[in-house]
Amino acid sequence: MPPFERLADEDFAYLTTIGRKTGKAHRIEIWFALEAGHLYLLSGGGDRADWVQNIRRNGRVRIQVGSRTVAARARIARAGREDTRARELLDAKYMDWKPGRRLSSWARGATPVAIDLGAG
Repeated sequence: MPPFERLADEDFAYLTTIGRKTGKAHRIEIWFALEAGHLYLLSGGGDRADWVQNIRRNGRVRIQVGSRTVAARARIARAGREDTRARELLDAKYMDWKPGRRLSSWARGATPVAIDLGAG
């Protein structure tokens, strides 16, 4: 079973990135959604968020959901279907979005990030 499959309904994940300037661990609590071996995040702060800038510099991350923690690779979601799906998944989980409706302003304006759980 893929990591976190049973924990998909948890409210938060904890993402640890490597500081692009300090090289030190930087941990945040963040909303997440899971699908097909990928964990998706949205940065409401867009590319300005420190954690997004850290991932752009170094994609090695640790992700914790519940009591389970794994090493993984993070990246900006690919334009097109992956980008759209990340926005839909998170908007559905946290903002009650339904297909056929417009995404929330948060989901439309955020930067989507993908974490490949099989690539630690």
